[in-house]
Amino acid sequence: MRLLFVSNYFPPEVNAPATRTYEHAKQWVADGHDVEILTAVPNFPEGEVYEGYENEFTRETIDGIEVTRVPMYVTENSGVVKRSLSYLSFMFSAMAYCSRLRRAPDVVAATSPQFFCAVAGLLISGLYGVPFVMEVRDLWPESIVAVGAMDRNVIIRILEWLEHLLYRRSACIVVVTDAFKRTIRKKGIPEEKIRVLKNGIDVDAFPTDLDDEAVQTLRDEYDLEGQFVVSYIGTVGMAHRADVLFEAARRCDRDDVVFMVVGGGSEWEVLAKKQADAQFNNFRIVEKQPKEKVPYFLEVSDVSVVHLKASPLFETVIPSKIFESMAAGNPIVHGVRGESREIIKEAEAGIPVPPENPDAIVEAVVRLRDDDSLYEHMSQSARNYVRAHHDRQSLAREYWDLLEEVVHSDRGVAVDP
Repeated sequence: MRLLFVSNYFPPEVNAPATRTYEHAKQWVADGHDVEILTAVPNFPEGEVYEGYENEFTRETIDGIEVTRVPMYVTENSGVVKRSLSYLSFMFSAMAYCSRLRRAPDVVAATSPQFFCAVAGLLISGLYGVPFVMEVRDLWPESIVAVGAMDRNVIIRILEWLEHLLYRRSACIVVVTDAFKRTIRKKGIPEEKIRVLKNGIDVDAFPTDLDDEAVQTLRDEYDLEGQFVVSYIGTVGMAHRADVLFEAARRCDRDDVVFMVVGGGSEWEVLAKKQADAQFNNFRIVEKQPKEKVPYFLEVSDVSVVHLKASPLFETVIPSKIFESMAAGNPIVHGVRGESREIIKEAEAGIPVPPENPDAIVEAVVRLRDDDSLYEHMSQSARNYVRAHHDRQSLAREYWDLLEEVVHSDRGVAVDP
């Protein structure tokens, strides 16, 4: 079976869609499967083409994965109009260059968020006459309204029509949470068409034998020696409200606690300016780092903060960053309601707090700082739970079985039980 997987993002980009697609594809290739990734020139989130790349049609191989890149309108991840034009340009470019794929696929899968990428996948599958699988990692267009990027207007209603079209035309819909499945089912989509494959991490590949000298260099660079470090590591966007750590730093009167935000995104400059004006001694803001450095920032961190804006929509999501923190053994101060909170509780891997509540974050951090037995219990429980329930290798193989099932069904071939 030949799979074409369409994604707007792929390494060296380091956001959640890029990481999930890469880790699945790496496992599929390791298992001997035929995979091609159709993606864009790397540019997220700054809207600048990464060093070593050009905004043109290219082919490369990353860890055995065949990657085909197409040009697009490159812009920073801010502003509705520019971002929409960027998403549309990738859709049209993917369509324009799909005749130059390495080989004809047997099945096409495409991932959201932004589902113009999924539209490209649907249209390409139609051109090749093969089934289409839609991966839903975020509920568009609901999330656009939820973060305040756009009011519910005629554009949103058009996007909702497009959303329903994609759901109806797909052979299978892969979602990352049970809540997503319930939401899509309420839109009139048959339950048997929706499959849940939750996020995870390649536990065995997550580095634990880090270079001690490099770790110490990082501590020295950001003046973290002797501090209890509380970090948010990830996209600094409208949905994430990473500025809550800045407010927590303002309220925290402990001289042995430092709050740190590491990442990039549409709200990074705003937060950097706040710190430049305030000059808090207990707050650090760090630009987006290469993926290979993330384990080092987790290592110098004692606690991870996972946080999203207080919106009912975000009760349906499971932020993928929780799994990296759990693999690193960092207890999590968890500011997200809904399904991901239940994971943290079941795993005994952290302390849930209300979203957008810096005082609750400070209280949880101080509790973890002062209670060694609680800290060690949550650290070990996090490691054990992610290995048992969210190992990417198992999830990738389950995903491939699903794709084969779709192809066999399309061909009228019975699938062995």
